[in-house]
Amino acid sequence: MSDVIAAPPQVRIPVRGDAGQSRTFPVRRIHCVGRNFADHAREMGAAVPASPAERGDPVFFCKPAEAIVTDGQVPYPRGTRELHHEVELVVALGADAPDGELAPVDAMSLVFGYAVGLDLTRRDLQAAAKAKGLPWDSGKAFDHSAPISQIVPAADVGDLTGLGLELRVNGELRQRGAFADLIWNVPDILHELSKLYALRAGDLVFMGTPAGVAPLLPGDNFEARLGDVVALSGRVTA
Repeated sequence: MSDVIAAPPQVRIPVRGDAGQSRTFPVRRIHCVGRNFADHAREMGAAVPASPAERGDPVFFCKPAEAIVTDGQVPYPRGTRELHHEVELVVALGADAPDGELAPVDAMSLVFGYAVGLDLTRRDLQAAAKAKGLPWDSGKAFDHSAPISQIVPAADVGDLTGLGLELRVNGELRQRGAFADLIWNVPDILHELSKLYALRAGDLVFMGTPAGVAPLLPGDNFEARLGDVVALSGRVTA
């Protein structure tokens, strides 16, 4: 049996390793979490839970694997006049979840490593779809909408509690957030995702963004950081 078209290449992300090592992480699926920092939920006009018992269900959406950008070069997307940045922790899964619902206590055993990424958003298209009560895939799931750094193995990162996110655009601080402020932490999110999807090795989870989302313009340079662990530098091209 032969293919009728050429098979697209597997999307892969470099993995940080020892000197001389060259490893990559093949991407299967990209899950994203919306409104997972209280301050960002407020700036988007959403209600913020007063306690964990009032959190309800997290908001999930997906991006295609082809949205990944590993060289930092982001062409300004077609169809929008309002491209926004959202800096996020990215969780890379290195093992399959068991069938059925994944217990939070077992969730971290699936994690291979972490990266920092941008969930780029065509905000005008997203807002127009929301206003009409329509799905907003066109605002999120577009080409080059998921720039990402190298993946750092979890053992080299350690505890996330003392780490945070930061994004600078043209040297100016735009976003900063601490993981202590997440509404749903990594085990919570993997547990909730397992109720809806079969989680598999190769999946990425973009964990949500802190406040400060704002436009990116052609020519802008950006630098995103996951604490002192890893950084992502890039540029928006015309």
